Amino acid sequence: MKELSVNHLLGIKYINKNDIDLIFETADHFKEVINRPIKKVPSLRDITIANIFFENSTRTKLSFELAQKRLSADVISFSAAQSSVKKGETLIDTVSNILSMKVDMVVMRHSNPGAAYFLSKNVKASIINAGDGAHEHPTQALLDSYSIREKLGEVAGKKVVIVGDVLHSRVALSNIYALQMQGAEVKVCGPKTLIPRHIESLGVTVEPNLRKALEWCDVANMLRVQNERMDVNYFPSTREYAQQYGVDKTLLNSLKKEITIMHPGPINRGVEITSEVADSHQSVILNQVENGVAIRMAVIYLLASKIQ
Repeated sequence: MKELSVNHLLGIKYINKNDIDLIFETADHFKEVINRPIKKVPSLRDITIANIFFENSTRTKLSFELAQKRLSADVISFSAAQSSVKKGETLIDTVSNILSMKVDMVVMRHSNPGAAYFLSKNVKASIINAGDGAHEHPTQALLDSYSIREKLGEVAGKKVVIVGDVLHSRVALSNIYALQMQGAEVKVCGPKTLIPRHIESLGVTVEPNLRKALEWCDVANMLRVQNERMDVNYFPSTREYAQQYGVDKTLLNSLKKEITIMHPGPINRGVEITSEVADSHQSVILNQVENGVAIRMAVIYLLASKIQ
């Protein structure tokens, strides 16, 4: 059996193209499973997984929990808000206490970049990064690429623009790594204040004009404006942002070709995209949600198969 080159999924930059291909092949199989009348397989009956979320999450957390239950794993869910972390307990102490309950795998979201990597060096469990600060969110990038492959046949040779709050987005960085690894061309578009300096060093081009970016691309991935990560104002007003960088049906219909619209969610309707665009046939947003479960099943299954 083919296996992943890594024991943890810490970020896209730590894996290779063969790993991505294997995850997608495995996800194809699991996508069939979750569309059957009986959606469960007994693959991970002896595996215990802890979901440790130090930051709020709805879709990612639910998606991981559903993926784990579909694989028949035992699941422990932990929310930092109701935990001893509030009393000053360290990350390693928290996780070590959970691991002493004989947990095999940890899915963790944390506000500090590098938290998942740090944990992988200090505990004896397989770690999946469900988002570390504004650093990486590998399973989101994998499900985004998988959704492009499903819609357009392949990722190689496709033109993808990532629009919006690139500066605060872990989704953007993971997507750039994943798309380039698969042979796609990537541009970023957004207000100058929300584009990181030196982003061109990653091999992407900056296009400040939204219309030009949309005319160039096959796929537009519309990022949420992450107000919760902003300590200052990066643009004058939400209304002005929506006028310059929001996509509505009039703009979409005025393009010379039909493009695919993606969004990692949650959507600020009327800001990044209007409801008309979100619910149109050009949007693959609900497909992304469904594919998220299949991709996370694949990642968990492949990492679990490496646990001795």
